[in-house]
Amino acid sequence: MSHYDLYAIGNALVDTEYEVSDAQLSAMGVEKRHMTLIDTERRAALLAQVHGMHARRTGGGSAGNTVVALAQLGGKAFYSCRVADDELGAFYREDLIANGVATNLTHTKAPQGQTGSCMVMVTPDAERSMSTFLGATADLDASALHPHDIAKSKVYYMEGYLAASPTGLEAALRGRQIARDAGVALAVTLSDMSMINFCRAGLDAMVGTPETGMLEYLFCNEEEAQVWCGSTDLSVICQQISQQARVVCLTRSAKGCVVLEGGRQTEVPAAAVKALDTNGAGDMFAGAFLWAVTHGYNYTQAAWLANQAAGLVVSQYGNRLTHAAMNALQSRFARHIAG
Repeated sequence: MSHYDLYAIGNALVDTEYEVSDAQLSAMGVEKRHMTLIDTERRAALLAQVHGMHARRTGGGSAGNTVVALAQLGGKAFYSCRVADDELGAFYREDLIANGVATNLTHTKAPQGQTGSCMVMVTPDAERSMSTFLGATADLDASALHPHDIAKSKVYYMEGYLAASPTGLEAALRGRQIARDAGVALAVTLSDMSMINFCRAGLDAMVGTPETGMLEYLFCNEEEAQVWCGSTDLSVICQQISQQARVVCLTRSAKGCVVLEGGRQTEVPAAAVKALDTNGAGDMFAGAFLWAVTHGYNYTQAAWLANQAAGLVVSQYGNRLTHAAMNALQSRFARHIAG
């Protein structure tokens, strides 16, 4: 019997989200639609520029969002991460617990320092631009792993952002080996174009080879897939990226997603929504998809649910859905399956 449907490792970040104009974004020198790593000095400068603006604070981190989504749907999840012994660290730990996610944070005392945070700037076109201060999560290492729980999980999920951290990457890869040895399905999200451009070797190691074990699931959006494959031709991209995993989910925003599996290419339409904020959409997609496939649904059904969940996220401000929204979505999913 599996202890967990999903075991994930990733950065622990507290998101603070601001609505800004394109002019404000430009004045702050923030690169639009990308994730940029920032240091303490840059973070202080940005905080000064958004002082007085309304902000929303939530638990974040890409894989963190994914495990919360799966848990909200009723799945069992474990998250390995690292926070500091500060107010943000306590907030992050309690947020995971409140959402039913098990974590190494309840087993260890957090170190001194600053918990990682992400300033998310949302422009009127719903695009999100992220300035990430890693803080304590920069030192995430293999001590955060629970090998017994990895081996007793259905899926082991690695956040691509860890490719930027030597110790985080090493931890992710050690967990990968534990999972592979135990016959646990492997999953990766490519996370961001910047990771592919600047940390490709780390991502290649996460994705793996036939010798190190093929992925069961790979998640990416169309832009990431274009950079990964060096092409904008969707047919070329699908042919190339389908070789990276047994199942590839390639999300295309309002165009829905493409599921690549066993030589088959299935297009699943997006939810019809007005996008306000794309922050967390890909994370939500992965969480909903993995909940569905670990609970007996096929890939097309899982992609339908994942598209609907992502659509709900982008139609609001913020990277998480309420439990009530998730319950309503599950009811719609049941009706969809029933026909």
